[in-house]
Amino acid sequence: MSTFFSGFNGLELFFLVCAIIGGFFVFFKLIMQFIGGDTHADAGAGSDFDIDSEHADSDIGFRIISLQGLSAFFMMFGLVGLALHRQSQVGVIISIVGAVAAGLGSVWVIGKLFKGAASLQSSGTLKTSDAINSMGTVYINIPKGGVGRVSLNFRNHLREFDAIEKNGAEVPTGTPVRVVQVNANILVVETIN
Repeated sequence: MSTFFSGFNGLELFFLVCAIIGGFFVFFKLIMQFIGGDTHADAGAGSDFDIDSEHADSDIGFRIISLQGLSAFFMMFGLVGLALHRQSQVGVIISIVGAVAAGLGSVWVIGKLFKGAASLQSSGTLKTSDAINSMGTVYINIPKGGVGRVSLNFRNHLREFDAIEKNGAEVPTGTPVRVVQVNANILVVETIN
């Protein structure tokens, strides 16, 4: 094994160590994501991994000074620096500048990927006040002066809400209705003729 590394000078060994350490942590994070774990693991003496059960948003999962950012930087820094110095033989300064540029470029690309993934999420919260003028049908009979349930196609989702008729009249199941007002979480509806 020592004969393999005998042809490496000090800078090339430094690049190689950076690439190995960074690559190990990139690979570790990838494996942990596939098995459902995360890098919030404690490997205490005599214990298994303690996997954090909280779900972090994708936008907080990446920071420049994090396991992902540092491991990506060191992996690319080491690989590109080693390739430039050993294979291309461009010199120490250009090798180091190229390695730093490649490391920063990989951190930038990973940051953009995480930012793009974060923009794909939505809260999924529906405001009942937005249901005004929505149309649907009575799902459970609205009794005279009482509360029933209506089924609405609300923002391309079929939802059920408590509802009363605006004049207090009885509305049988299956009657088409339109929402005219929202009182707290109870919809005020009128029948559609």
